[in-house]
Amino acid sequence: MTQNAVEVRGLRKQYGEVTAVDGLDLTIRRGEVFGLLGPNGAGKSTTVEILQGHRERDGGEVLVLGADPATAGRAWRSRVGIVWQDESAPAELTVRETVEHFARYYPAPRDPAEVIALVGLEDKRGHRLKSLSGGQRRRLDVALGVIGDPELLLLDEPTTGFDPAARRQFWDLIRLLSDAGTTIVLTTHYLEEAEALADRLAVIARGKVVAEGEPAALRARLGTGATVEWTDRDGSPRSAATETPTRTVAELAARFDGEVPDLRITRPTLEDVYLRLTGQLDRNTTRQEESR
Repeated sequence: MTQNAVEVRGLRKQYGEVTAVDGLDLTIRRGEVFGLLGPNGAGKSTTVEILQGHRERDGGEVLVLGADPATAGRAWRSRVGIVWQDESAPAELTVRETVEHFARYYPAPRDPAEVIALVGLEDKRGHRLKSLSGGQRRRLDVALGVIGDPELLLLDEPTTGFDPAARRQFWDLIRLLSDAGTTIVLTTHYLEEAEALADRLAVIARGKVVAEGEPAALRARLGTGATVEWTDRDGSPRSAATETPTRTVAELAARFDGEVPDLRITRPTLEDVYLRLTGQLDRNTTRQEESR
C-alpha cells in the first residue's frame, strides 16, 4: 500500500475554450489534512470532482488510494467519501432515517447511531431535515460523507455561509475525523481555516499549483519582508517596507533619541502570501498597507 492517498501528475481539464486545470501536480499523504486554496475558477472543485471519479479528465495521471478514479469500481468508491458545497436529501426524513438510508449503499458502513453522535446531532436524530439549521444540515452532510467509513474524505467548501461559531465547531469535527485516521482533502476560501486545519496545503491559480507546503513554512518562505509603522514628529503616520526590520527600528530609535512613537512591526500573513501567489495583491504591497 502506497504511503500516498493521492498522486496526480499533469492533470488537465478543458471546458470548451476554458482551461480549468492546466498540468496540475499534487501529492497527498495518507492520514493528513490537505488544503486546496485558490480563487473562484482556479480549478479546485474540478480537481476534487476528478479525484472522486465524478468527472472525466482530458489528460494526466491520477491515482487515488492506489486506483485510477476513471476506471475504479464500486468497491473503490466505497472507500472515498465526499461532501459537496450543496447537498440535498429529502426534507421530510429525520436525521436518523437519512443516515440509515445512506448506510445501505455501502458494503461495510459505520454504525448510523455512532456517526450521528460523531457529528454532534444525537439530540436531533428524530428531527426532520427541514427543521435543521444551516450548520446542522452541514453536519448531516458530513455524516453522509463518512457513513461508508471512507479512507479518504473530500470536502468542497464545507463551511461556506457559516457564522464564526459554527465554523469553529465544524473545525473540531474535522479534527476528530483526522485523529481517527481519515485522510481529508479540503477546499476552502478561508485562509484562517486552512491555517487552523491543514497539515499541508497547495495554492492553485489558473489551473496550476503555484505553491505547496506546510502553512507556516509557506509563510516563512514566501512572506518575506516586514512593514515598520510609526508616528512622525509632526504627528503624521509613517510606514516603511523593509527586509531588515531590526535595522530600521534601530535607525528610528536613533532618530527619536529613544522611544519611537506608536511603533509597530507587521510581517506578511498567510493571506498576504496567498493573495500574491494568486495575483490578487501587488508583490510589494502587504494587506496592511493596502487597507490604509
